[in-house]
Amino acid sequence: MEIREIAAIIALFILVLLTFRLYFDAYPSKNYHPVRFLARVGVFGGIATLLYAVPVFKFSLPIFPSFLEIHLDEIPAFIAGFAYGPLSGIAVILVKTIIKLPLSRTMMVGELTDLILSSIYVGVTALIYKKKRNLKGVAIGFGLATLIQVVAAMLLNVYVMIPFYAYTMGYGVDALLGMMQKAIPSISDTRWSYAFLAVLPFNLIKDGIVIAITFVVYRYLHVFLRFEGKKKANH
Repeated sequence: MEIREIAAIIALFILVLLTFRLYFDAYPSKNYHPVRFLARVGVFGGIATLLYAVPVFKFSLPIFPSFLEIHLDEIPAFIAGFAYGPLSGIAVILVKTIIKLPLSRTMMVGELTDLILSSIYVGVTALIYKKKRNLKGVAIGFGLATLIQVVAAMLLNVYVMIPFYAYTMGYGVDALLGMMQKAIPSISDTRWSYAFLAVLPFNLIKDGIVIAITFVVYRYLHVFLRFEGKKKANH
């Protein structure tokens, strides 16, 4: 790993710590305890890292280009966000991203793109659920977050990821188009045709899988989790 990559990871880690410190200084909460917060984020962040970095937990679908992989690291982030608030969920995403950066094969661009998309998805959903803790809140949160995340994914693929792979990683546009057409012959270019025919349906399917698993897991775990904002005798 190059010195600039190590420096970038250290800088990102410091930025994360400063961001949370400034937030809690500006908006103090009686329910916030730094050790408790770090412990929760550490546990869920470790699980998310395993789901994100270990190849066995990632898979591709034959109906999409092979470089579009489904990973389930957002599930522990959602559970943390639902139980302890949106900041905890986003912090889990940050932790697994920082841990994964030294293993990056995309000069950290892929990981930072995932960071943006997952933070939007988890943050928006958990924020709405925090305001409306019922099935309607879950449905509204997932629906709105999915819409925002899918649009962001299409924009990032068209203007960031595809140009990055084409001109920085050594893949030619024709080679990328060939990989796309191998899975979806109707794709005519590496921009909006690819975005609408591959990125859009892929993210909808991926989000559907994440939503379904999160709902099942959280339904059985939430009784064991201690929620922020609820008074407990031994909290």
